[in-house]
Amino acid sequence: MAKSKLVKVNEKIAKKVTGGYKKIEEGVVGGYKKIEEGAVGGFTKISDSFVDEFLTKEGESVEEAKARLAAEQQKRDEARTERKVRK
Repeated sequence: MAKSKLVKVNEKIAKKVTGGYKKIEEGVVGGYKKIEEGAVGGFTKISDSFVDEFLTKEGESVEEAKARLAAEQQKRDEARTERKVRK
């Protein structure tokens, strides 16, 4: 009887410890996600502002400018790879 009582108490303690751990884990992960979303959102906002101010051509949207810049970068990368292959 005493052993089963100890087992029950031990299980009860284990549940409380596990529950406490889960609460801490959820708080930490939730906090990290908020920080990450804030950082990514801030970077995106600054990036869009920079592209809009300095890199868009007349009548071009930010998304169009980013797509054009990505295509230009891809062409440069392909040309660089091609030059390396020739050597």
